[in-house]
Amino acid sequence: MISIIAGTNRHDSKTLLIAKFYQHLLTQRGVEANLISLTDLPDNMIKSDLYGRRSEQFQKIQDLVSATQKFVFVIPEYNGSFPGVLKTFIDGCKFPESFSGKKTALVGLADGTYGNIRGVEHFTGICNYIGLTVLPMRIHIPRINTVLDAEGHVTCQTTLKFMNDQADKFLTF
Repeated sequence: MISIIAGTNRHDSKTLLIAKFYQHLLTQRGVEANLISLTDLPDNMIKSDLYGRRSEQFQKIQDLVSATQKFVFVIPEYNGSFPGVLKTFIDGCKFPESFSGKKTALVGLADGTYGNIRGVEHFTGICNYIGLTVLPMRIHIPRINTVLDAEGHVTCQTTLKFMNDQADKFLTF
């Protein structure tokens, strides 16, 4: 099972649009993928779901994470790195069984020129620690506001090529 994680809890984000587009790319290849949006995390997660306690709302997410064998993390740039809510999500998941021995692909995005290179590298270190094997081909999508059309489809041919290449490599990874 594959799950795509939209790595922010910001509503109506470009991150969620890219995650849905990646899901579409996998569907075109005959592969079903779940979408986990961090907007679905419990509002009081830092009190209800860290350190061993589980709310019913987070338990549903945890069950999906536990059943997943491959993840795609779509990671926006926040202050030169990745969103704190993404780290909180990782911290809330059971350790080590949620991620250890599983595989992941990483997609960074940003409004700026570099497509969250630094944040993806920071997150790669966390992936290594929690036992996720990272696909060497990472994607960095710069100038996100120029890459998507109004319906959330990627229109930049270079970005589309990289996303398709990564999706193909990820399926055989």
